[in-house]
Amino acid sequence: MRSGENPASDLGELNWWGRNAPVLKTAFRVIFGLIWLIDGAFKFAPGLVAAFPGMVSDAGAGQPSWLQPWFTFWANQASANASFWVYTTGVLEVAVGLGLILGLLRKIAYLGGAVLSLFIWAVPEGFGGPYGIGSTDIGGGIVYAMTFLMLIVINATYGTSRWSLDYHIEKRWPAWAALAEFRRGPSAAQPAPRASSA
Repeated sequence: MRSGENPASDLGELNWWGRNAPVLKTAFRVIFGLIWLIDGAFKFAPGLVAAFPGMVSDAGAGQPSWLQPWFTFWANQASANASFWVYTTGVLEVAVGLGLILGLLRKIAYLGGAVLSLFIWAVPEGFGGPYGIGSTDIGGGIVYAMTFLMLIVINATYGTSRWSLDYHIEKRWPAWAALAEFRRGPSAAQPAPRASSA
């Protein structure tokens, strides 16, 4: 290795993952957005509004006694106005999905998606429980929330994504970045320029 060279930049230049990171992170974001768009579309399926109060009540079955007030509260909310909760969740999931696919308002989409995922995990998924013999997982909502956290880390590491509507809006209105980016500017992971050997 020549003096002045950065070994991490050499790895990034030689490694397939490093060379293709911009495409991979965009593909990951878009695929995750498609999943959210499909989830949101399911909320408008016939019969879901009628079934929703039962789903929330069932989520509380078998839960520890100290969690029963939480599930009783949400079961009452779901029974009182199931349409509001189902359709609001559907609209929010579609909005998150479109934000991810288009790369629009990504900061808001990532934070909002994480909060919505935790809400879904905590109410209709019943925190993934009850836990005991035969439990196989902790629920999908918490995994979605962690995925949004990963997208935040990717944005903070790589900066502005050129394959997003946010990038094009920011070129015209730089203040838009406050709504779209956790880190502005070029990628922190881009290789440092090589020192001249001459």
